[in-house]
Amino acid sequence: MATTNRPIRRALVSVFHKEGLDVLARAFVKAGTAVVSTGSTAARLKELGVDVTEVSEVTGFPESLDGRVKTLDPHIHAGILADMTNAAHRAQLHELGIEPFDLVIVNLYPFADTVRSGADEAQTIEKIDIGGPSMVRGAAKNSMTVAVVTDPADYALVAKRIDDGRGFTLEERRWLASKAFAHTAAYDATISEWTSARWLRPESLETDSQGAAAPRPDAADGEGREDPLFPDHVTRTWDRSHMLRYGENPHQKAALYLDPLHRRGFAHATQLGGKPMSYNNFVDADAAWRAVWDFAPQIAVAVVKHNNPCGLALGETVAQAHLKAHACDPMSAYGGVIAANSTVTLEMAQNVRPIFTEVIVAPGYEPQALELLRTKKKNLRILEVAEAPSAPTQMRAIDGGMLVQSTDLIDAPGDDPTTWTLVSGDAADATTMKDLVFAWRAIRCVKSNAILIAHDQATVGIGMGQVNRVDSCDLSIERANTLADGRNRVSGSVAASDAFFPFADGPQKLIDAGIQAIVQPGGSIRDAEVFEAARKANVTMYVTGTRHFFH
Repeated sequence: MATTNRPIRRALVSVFHKEGLDVLARAFVKAGTAVVSTGSTAARLKELGVDVTEVSEVTGFPESLDGRVKTLDPHIHAGILADMTNAAHRAQLHELGIEPFDLVIVNLYPFADTVRSGADEAQTIEKIDIGGPSMVRGAAKNSMTVAVVTDPADYALVAKRIDDGRGFTLEERRWLASKAFAHTAAYDATISEWTSARWLRPESLETDSQGAAAPRPDAADGEGREDPLFPDHVTRTWDRSHMLRYGENPHQKAALYLDPLHRRGFAHATQLGGKPMSYNNFVDADAAWRAVWDFAPQIAVAVVKHNNPCGLALGETVAQAHLKAHACDPMSAYGGVIAANSTVTLEMAQNVRPIFTEVIVAPGYEPQALELLRTKKKNLRILEVAEAPSAPTQMRAIDGGMLVQSTDLIDAPGDDPTTWTLVSGDAADATTMKDLVFAWRAIRCVKSNAILIAHDQATVGIGMGQVNRVDSCDLSIERANTLADGRNRVSGSVAASDAFFPFADGPQKLIDAGIQAIVQPGGSIRDAEVFEAARKANVTMYVTGTRHFFH
């Protein structure tokens, strides 16, 4: 079988990041490789002893337009794109006096780094690379005869293949080309993400030439203009941060990916102590982190287990909020995740110390609190996140596609208690209303079907994830009382339901257990029956007109 190896006799090198060039330079010098390069890359290679030909010598044209035009020339791109297994291509290169390249090494302007630095728009635009991606894509397209390298981690491999004269096989060049296409695709996706967030459709384009609205063919119910939350194409990219030990279960593989444009959000948490984070740790801690910020600026603490809260509470201090949250379900809190939306104090750390906890996440830690947690709970994963959750949309993969929705926040019309409709009983007094508002905000983070019982702005019983609402009512009552050393924590408390009661049996369970007030969305065809059950018991019931399903 004929070999597909192609020795590397001539290389084009143009990189923004110069790290690792010394490895290539030694191989170029030793092998006598002809090297064509640009600007600062050429200068660095010359410093390393490489006999470099400047791109301008090849093109016969100087770099221009502040460096915007350097390699965009047929003398460069014909040398990259010529398939040297094609006799016609070889003949044309000969006629044009153009030499082919065997290797193209390029890395691109640091667009994402520039965005993260806070550079203004003009500076950011200048870091949109044009020539670099053109060379990469050209070389990747012509992997029949050209090897393309965009990853500095491959420099040592390239140097070895130059040194031993083997070059790369076709199969190896195809692999390098695939990496290169992924690199430019991610780069363009990053640019698209940045521009789509800033360069919005102007009002001048909102109507067609006749002045009539131009509806989108895929708009729901015949409505809808362009919505920045739902572009025609989702062109986002994430960079792999690191592999995790395993996924949700030990037989599953997993990795963490990060948004290259931002260095904020829970995924970018700073770990201050403890073992490496697992897949399940990330899922639970993210859920807990979102839950506590539903209550800001009030101090809140959440305890989460298996992506569901087993305790959530407000407090005058973060230590008080934690004690109240933990008291809801101490059994389930074992091995759970704790999140606070306020700085963890020494008092809270002392309370956490005897509790087996997988992760704690907060915006900050008092020095003494951090020292105690680090030294006395060495396996505890301690995370610090500087900013509250801010993602405007949520994405969920399904087989063959993806669902995108705006993030469920406490911002619907019915989330404002002044809009609630009293359908039964007396209007709640100030203390009861505080608990109802707390329960309604807390229900957002409980998996459906969800029933939440609260007292003193803390959960005392949570029924979650059941396939019918009656079971959730039973579960919330059972947890409230059986976990309370014989005390009846339901009597005199309030309850919230994330969606309407389809029948009166669910609220009747709560009423019989001693609930004094209920808040729920309403909207069932049997609302009248539900309201009547509350009226017979003289139980206060409010309807919000808003639901908070969480699947």
